[in-house]
Amino acid sequence: MNNMDKPLILVVNDDGITAPGIQSLVEVMCEIGEVMVVAPDKPMSGMGHAITLNASLRLSERQLPGAAKAYSCSGTPVDCVKFGTKKLNGRKIDLLVSGINHGSNSSVNVIYSGTMSAALEGAMEGLPSIGFSLCDHSIDADFSAAMKIAKEVALNVLENGMPHGTCLNVNIPKLKADEIKGIKVCRQAIAYWDEDFEERLDPYGNPYYWLTGKFCNMDNKEDTDEWALENGYVSVVPVMSDFTNHALIKDLKNGGLER
Repeated sequence: MNNMDKPLILVVNDDGITAPGIQSLVEVMCEIGEVMVVAPDKPMSGMGHAITLNASLRLSERQLPGAAKAYSCSGTPVDCVKFGTKKLNGRKIDLLVSGINHGSNSSVNVIYSGTMSAALEGAMEGLPSIGFSLCDHSIDADFSAAMKIAKEVALNVLENGMPHGTCLNVNIPKLKADEIKGIKVCRQAIAYWDEDFEERLDPYGNPYYWLTGKFCNMDNKEDTDEWALENGYVSVVPVMSDFTNHALIKDLKNGGLER
C-alpha cells in the first residue's frame, strides 16, 4: 500500500510539539495512516478556541519519528489546525486527532481546553475529529493504554464518520490497559470550578497572582463522563460547535421576548 492509499491524519495538540503525549499519538496514528503534525512550539494549555489576530505567525519544519511531515507553530492549537487544513496540505485530510493531552478534559474543562478546541475546529471544517486526554498531568505519564484506546476510537471514526460540526471528546482514566473496564459513550457532567487567585510576592516584594481552584462536580448520575472516569471507564462525549440552547427557544418566545 502506498501513501496515497492510506488515510491522511492531521495530529495537533496544546501541550506543544515536544510533549510526550503527542509523540505517543503520532506513533500509534502511524499504524493507521500517513501522519502530518502541526503543533504549538510551546505549551498552550487553557487557550480554548483562541486564534492569533494581532501578531505574526511562524512555522518551523520539524522531525518526528514516523510522521511524513511535522511543523511547530508559534500560534495557538486552533491556529495549528488552520495551518494544517488551509496552508500545508494539498490533499484531503481524512481524520484530525488532538492530544494526547496531559490531564483530563472532561465536563466543563472542554470549554477551556486547547486540545478540544483544536478538535472542534477540525469538526467545524468538516473533518472527522477526536480529542484525546489522559487523566495524568505527569510528564512521565504512561500513555500505553491511551494509545490503544486512541487507535480503537480512530479506526471506528474512520469507518463510520462523524456529523459535520461534531467531534469526540475522549478521556482515558489513569489506569493500566488491563484495568480499564471498557468505553462509555456519555454526556458531559454538570460541574464548575470554584476559583480563586492566590497572592504571592516576587523577589522584589511586589505582589503577583496565581489562579487556583477546586473542581466541583454537581452531577452524580451514571451517564456522565465524570462517573465513567471515576469508575474505571474511558469516557466518550460527542461535542458540538452549536452552543444554542434549543430547548429554551420556545420558552423565550412564549415569554414575550420575541417581537
